[in-house]
Amino acid sequence: MRVAIIENTRVTHHGQVGVALHEAAALIDLYRPWADGILPAPGSFDALISFGGEQSALDDVLHPYLVRLAALMADTAAQSTAVLGICLGAQLFARGLGATNHLGTATEFGWHRVTGLGDDPVLSAVPQTFPIFEWHADTFTQPPGATLLASTRTAPQQAFRYGRAGYGMQFHFEASRAVVHDWSRSFPDLTASLDPDWHIKLPSRAESEGAEADAHGLALARAWVRLI
Repeated sequence: MRVAIIENTRVTHHGQVGVALHEAAALIDLYRPWADGILPAPGSFDALISFGGEQSALDDVLHPYLVRLAALMADTAAQSTAVLGICLGAQLFARGLGATNHLGTATEFGWHRVTGLGDDPVLSAVPQTFPIFEWHADTFTQPPGATLLASTRTAPQQAFRYGRAGYGMQFHFEASRAVVHDWSRSFPDLTASLDPDWHIKLPSRAESEGAEADAHGLALARAWVRLI
C-alpha cells in the first residue's frame, strides 16, 4: 500500500501511526506543504494522513495550502479511500466537509480521558473510556454527513468518521510517551504556559496514564491501517 503523509510543521512525529504503517509494510510518500506548498495528486495514494501543527485550520494567509488540503481530504474520503486527520488534520478534514472551525475555545493539554459513543471499526479497538494525549486550543462543529465517535466535556468533537474510512481524531493517539517527552524537551516554554507544573508532573503521569495511552494509541493506529 502507498500512503501519503502530510506534515504540517517542522517537528512532526508519526509515533504509533508510524509503527502500524511499518508493520503493514506501507510505502510512504512524505509531503511538507508548510515549507513548499506541495500536496499529493488526487488518486496517487491508497491512504492519506494529515498530522498536527501549530497553525490554525483557518490560517490561510500564512499557509495558503490549507484550503486545498481540506478539500483534498474531503474529496478523498468521498471516494472511499482511507483518510486520517489528527489534531490540526482533523480540524482541516472537518473544514473540508463543511464544518465550522472555532479557534481558541477548547484548550486541552496532557493525558485526558475520552469517551467513545458507539460501535465503530476503529474506536472498538479501545475501551469505551480511555486516556489519550491532547494538545489543542481549537475545535469544530459536527461535519455534515459525519458520525461522531468520541467526546470530552471540553471538546465534544473528539473523533468522527466520514464514509467508509475517513477519520478525524482531535486527540493525539499517535503520541507515545517517547513523543510526549520529545515535545516537552522541544517546547519547554509552550508546555509551561499550558501547565506550569508540567515538567514536574510528566514522569508520574507518563508512568500511569501514558503507559495505558501508548497501548490504546497503537490499537487505534492498527485498526485504521487495517481499513486501508
